[in-house]
Amino acid sequence: MLATVVKLIARRLLAAVPILLVVSALLFCVLRLLPVDPAAMSLPPTATIAQIEAKRREMGLDRPLPEQYAMWLKAALHGDFGRSIQFGRQAGGLVAASLPATIELAAAAMILAAILGFGGGLLLFHLRGTLFESIADLGSILLLSIPEFLWGLILLFVFGVVLHALPFTGEVSPNLPQPDITGFILLDSLLVGRFDVFLSACRHLILPAFALGLAFSPTIMRVLRSSLFDIYHEDYIQQARLRGLSETQILLRHALKNAILPTLTLAGVQFGILFSGTLLVEVIYSYPGMGNLMVDAVRNADLPLIQAIALTYCIVVLIINTLVDALHIVLNPKLRTH
Repeated sequence: MLATVVKLIARRLLAAVPILLVVSALLFCVLRLLPVDPAAMSLPPTATIAQIEAKRREMGLDRPLPEQYAMWLKAALHGDFGRSIQFGRQAGGLVAASLPATIELAAAAMILAAILGFGGGLLLFHLRGTLFESIADLGSILLLSIPEFLWGLILLFVFGVVLHALPFTGEVSPNLPQPDITGFILLDSLLVGRFDVFLSACRHLILPAFALGLAFSPTIMRVLRSSLFDIYHEDYIQQARLRGLSETQILLRHALKNAILPTLTLAGVQFGILFSGTLLVEVIYSYPGMGNLMVDAVRNADLPLIQAIALTYCIVVLIINTLVDALHIVLNPKLRTH
C-alpha cells in the first residue's frame, strides 16, 4: 500500500510541473497585456519619462515577452517572485506571511463542512420515506443555493452586529500579542502558552469558518445520501438483513464505509474550491489571509504579487488533490493493485 501511495504522489508531482509552467506562463502573459506599467507604478508620481524608461530597462520590460517570462521563471525557481509594487517587499515573502491564516480558515471551514455534511447526509437518509423527507430535501436545496459570501454577511449581521456574540474583524483581538513562530496563530499561541490568544483566535475564526462550511456542506450531504441510496439496493445489504442485523448495524458496518468513498472524493474537490473561495469571506471579515492580500494586489495592479498569489492557490489545490487521491487509495483496497 505504501509503495502505491508513493508512486501516486511521485506521478502527481511530475504531472504538476507542466501544469504549473502552463499556468505561470498564462498568468504572466495575461497580466503583462493589461494596460498597466509596473515601472511607472513603482516610481513616485513626480518621476520623469527618462526615469520611467530607465526603470523599465532595469525591470526588463523593454524586452520581448518570452524573454521577460524566461527571466521571471529563472528568478522564481530561486524563490524570487519579484518585488511587490504596493508594499516594496518580496512578493513571495508577503504570500508566505498570509498563507497560514488562509490555511487555518480553510481547514476549520472544511472540518465544519464535513461534520455538517456527513451529519446532514445521514439525517436526510434517515428521513427517507417519511413526511419530513421533502422538507429536509427542500432545506438542503435552500442551503445549497446560498453562496459563502452571503452566509458571511448573514452571520456577521446576526452574531456580530445584532447579538454582539462574536468578533467579526481581524484574526485576534488587537490588544493581544500575536506570537510568530510558524505563522499559524492557533499553533503559535499554544506553543508559547498564550491560551487567551488561542481562544481569541478561535472566536475570530468561528464566523468566517461557518460561512464557508455552511456553503459547502449541502453538496456533501446530498452526495452521501445518494451514495447510501445506491448501496442499499445492493445484494449484500439484503443478505445482512437476512442475517438478523439491525438497520443501525447495517448502516455503520456495511453501507457507510462504502458510501464514504465517493463522498470523500467530493470533499477533497470541495476543499480545493473552498480554499479558493476564502477570498470574499476574508474581505468581509477583514481576515489577514491571501484573499485580502489578493484584493489589495488587484486594487493596486500589483502584478508580481497577483502572480505569486495565483500560483500559490494553484500549488495548494494540486497538493490537496494529491493527498485526497492518496487517502482514497488507503481506504479503498481495490485501487492498490493499479
